[in-house]
Amino acid sequence: MEKRVTFQGWLLPLCLITPQVVISAVFFFYPAAQAVWQSLYLPDPFGLSSRFVGMGNFEYLLSDPYYRTAIGTTAVFSGLVTLVSMVPALFLAVLADRLIKGAGTYRTLLIWPYAVAPAVAGVLWLFMFNTRIGVVAWYLGQLGYDWNHVLNGAEAMGLVVVASSWGRISYNFLFFFAALQAVPRSVIEAAAIDGARFWRRFFTIVLPLLSPTTFFLLVVNVVYAFFETFGVIHTITSGGPQQATTILVYKVYADGFVGQDLGSSSAQSVILLIIVGLLTVLQFKVIEKRVHY
Repeated sequence: MEKRVTFQGWLLPLCLITPQVVISAVFFFYPAAQAVWQSLYLPDPFGLSSRFVGMGNFEYLLSDPYYRTAIGTTAVFSGLVTLVSMVPALFLAVLADRLIKGAGTYRTLLIWPYAVAPAVAGVLWLFMFNTRIGVVAWYLGQLGYDWNHVLNGAEAMGLVVVASSWGRISYNFLFFFAALQAVPRSVIEAAAIDGARFWRRFFTIVLPLLSPTTFFLLVVNVVYAFFETFGVIHTITSGGPQQATTILVYKVYADGFVGQDLGSSSAQSVILLIIVGLLTVLQFKVIEKRVHY
């Protein structure tokens, strides 16, 4: 028989959930409500008064070519970050699962980059690819390639994608490695006895068993690419060159804190929240159907 925890009265359960409710109300619900409220108003240049414009801020954004470009840039950036951070993580987890000699050191070194903050990671990669003092840029120059992410939008996008994915590989590695450890060895050994080689066993047995972990990481990595990569972009490119790396979350900052257009910035944050919410629902409705639990 299943044992369930019961409380005598309502005071103790209320005390237990109150801290989480207060934190969620102060740091999530109240700012979200403020963003929705401010998105309906247009403040004057000095911030002394606001004029109600209804959906005017949203209409302006959807007709703005720069904002539509930022949406496309965000789609490309988030897709690349998710792909670049998950595929190497899975490959390294498979190697760590098979490695015997020095396995502890190998796994520890793979986990370390996750402890580096995104802004710090951006500074590290910026130093390596700096056009004047960067060691990687210097070696590329020796090979005849003139690296300059300050002027080349494709190179800037590639740099921020790699810098954003670098630390995330460690996070994904932890989950993939734990999932690989949970795969029954008897199933793999039975397939090996039947003559299935390593890659056939991996794609037909191991990978389907990893689908719950893969689906979870797909969702969290997309959210990470949309929101938590601000520090990397701000330290490396500041959205440039020519807004080639301006994603939606950075445009919210640029228009709101730099341009002081709080109405437009609030409307952008509302649209960003809606986009991420729709993507998450789409992932659960479409991709989860292919997940084997």
